[in-house]
Amino acid sequence: MDKKLAGACVAELIGTFALTFIGGGAILNDKGGLLGVAVAHGLALATMISAMGHISGGHFNPSVTLGLLSIGKVRIGEAVPYWVSQCGGAVLAGALLKSIFGTANLVSATPHLGATSAGIGILVEAVLTFFLLTAVLGTAVDRNAPKIGGFGIGLTVCMDILMGGPVTGAAMNQARWLGTGLFGSPCCPDALVYLLGPAIGGVAASLTYKALFSAEARA
Repeated sequence: MDKKLAGACVAELIGTFALTFIGGGAILNDKGGLLGVAVAHGLALATMISAMGHISGGHFNPSVTLGLLSIGKVRIGEAVPYWVSQCGGAVLAGALLKSIFGTANLVSATPHLGATSAGIGILVEAVLTFFLLTAVLGTAVDRNAPKIGGFGIGLTVCMDILMGGPVTGAAMNQARWLGTGLFGSPCCPDALVYLLGPAIGGVAASLTYKALFSAEARA
């Protein structure tokens, strides 16, 4: 692994760690209710993307990397180390949260289904992640994107959690779900919802944006 890719992987680990630690910690502290949880995740993501985006692109989410891979913005040789780093950062954050709050409490910090079916859960996660990838592409990746750092993306996460939090936990991110879910009991329930939903939404948004909205498509 060359030095540039190694640095990018460390940035991805740190950013995903911060998202999981701050987001999960906000749930466990039970301050501010749904709005507080949404703001915590959104601020963590906005801050880390603004700080690390110039190093790694600020993905901090396997579905973001997968979406960009599907349209040729990322190579497979970059994507695989990114996925490992993202999941590693989230799991490290989960381990630290476990040491602070205990294993039993990590269940509540892990995205999980509300009173709905797995099929609806996959659909909701796909739609929410579609919005997230659209924001990533429209505010960070497109060469005509407005220069607003990570705040458009952070606001999208905040928006999505306000709607999807009570339904699925609004993970939109396999690493965020895994990071705390790995230490909960039972471990990682409803796995297909959180593996498939964000992946479907991320790829669908990326292909749609490339075909219809990208600078190249409108040239």
